[in-house]
Amino acid sequence: MNKKAIIHILGLILVFESAFMLLCIIVSILYNEHDIRAFAYSFIITFFTGGICWLCTRDFESGKMKRESFIIVTLVWVVMSLFGSLPYVFSGTIPSFTNAFFETISGFTTTGASVVSDIEALPHCILFWRSITHLIGGMGIIVLAIAILPYFGFGGMQLFSAESAGVVNDKLHPQIQKTASSLWRIYMLLIVLETVFLMLGNMPLFDALCHSFGTLASGGFSTKNDSIASYSPYIQYVIIVFMFFAGTNFALFYFIWKRKWYKFKRNREFRIYGGIVLLVSVCVSLALMFVEHYDIEEAFRAGTFQVVSILTSTGFATADYGAWHPYLTFVMFLLMFGGACVGSTSGGVKIFRHIILIKSIRTEFKRMTHASAVIPIKINSRSVSPEVVYKVLAFLVLYIIIFAVGSLAITITGLDIESSMGAVATSMGGIGPGLGVVGPANNFSGIPDAAKWILSFLMLLGRLELFSVLIIFSPHFWRG
Repeated sequence: MNKKAIIHILGLILVFESAFMLLCIIVSILYNEHDIRAFAYSFIITFFTGGICWLCTRDFESGKMKRESFIIVTLVWVVMSLFGSLPYVFSGTIPSFTNAFFETISGFTTTGASVVSDIEALPHCILFWRSITHLIGGMGIIVLAIAILPYFGFGGMQLFSAESAGVVNDKLHPQIQKTASSLWRIYMLLIVLETVFLMLGNMPLFDALCHSFGTLASGGFSTKNDSIASYSPYIQYVIIVFMFFAGTNFALFYFIWKRKWYKFKRNREFRIYGGIVLLVSVCVSLALMFVEHYDIEEAFRAGTFQVVSILTSTGFATADYGAWHPYLTFVMFLLMFGGACVGSTSGGVKIFRHIILIKSIRTEFKRMTHASAVIPIKINSRSVSPEVVYKVLAFLVLYIIIFAVGSLAITITGLDIESSMGAVATSMGGIGPGLGVVGPANNFSGIPDAAKWILSFLMLLGRLELFSVLIIFSPHFWRG
């Protein structure tokens, strides 16, 4: 195990994180607030800890980093969250370290679950830091580092694959750094576009930036206590569109830019994604009209917003779906296990895996009547290897097991069954609001500390898609 390489990269990432703390100091100065000291202390501790780790391990031996990549990726998210908690603690906005860590890892994993009861009372620099954690975590901490630091040429592919642990990865360029750079350019372009459109709806620049960070990262931290509910219909529609974009495979935007329309048209996962959004939104909207007595436009807007927000794991809200008819609440709960496209910033299971599952079931039915037939599973006119099918099925089984065990563990801490299942589903899916006491009208501040640590771990598991984290707990990993 190349321990020096692990410490070296962790140190470099901490230095990287401290640079974003400087941005919050600038925000504090611009708004003439008194939290500069909190970010100054945080910057000094983070920068010097990272710098010492980096300098003391410069003589590490580079090479293959297959095992190290899983440890680095897992530790990066944990260490970033530990040091990212400091501004909350030093400023006194979230004095409890448990709560501060929960808020931070929720931000970095783009879960958007919050323990803050009065968000509008927070200073601008703290609000900006919450949104910055979304910005960094949306496309991935390691992916960002690879995109801007040529230094990550060694072991870059292993780190990229470990963090972006989807079942398929579109390699846009032969060099992994160029792939990461292209993804981040698309990501930032969409953020700029959304910011402009939100400002055209009279949203202030600061709020527009924070909400754009939360939207394109599929995060969900807002600058308002009622999330997006108090904003105009225009702003809500803009956010719906960009949440949908955030749930789209970012490689498709690249192919559109390069005028490779055939790749976009042939993408079965995107077509199903769009179909699910349309079908479920119409069904929920009709139910809101006839059951909850919304008018036509309000029903369409509220239904579509909540469906897109949960399916893409963004977590913004314009209504309390927990107060709707139980049928509608159950639909929202099912969407927590959906997820959008592979290669997007959304969390959850992902539509690609559901497609593989359904096709696998259909294939087994066919084999029962044609035992000797060779029936390949195809997506986008390409055969899916048995190895990928096996990984998908293993992921789905493991996801269900962890959900069940996690729900049981949360009930032991004192939460009711509905709230426990909602909290675990939303944490694993990276969504934000859950059900019951952690629904859209509430937050996670009132749940026990033990539950917060369990949910923090589940957020990490969900963000790194289970295997990248769980593998380091395997005895076989350490024997290799």
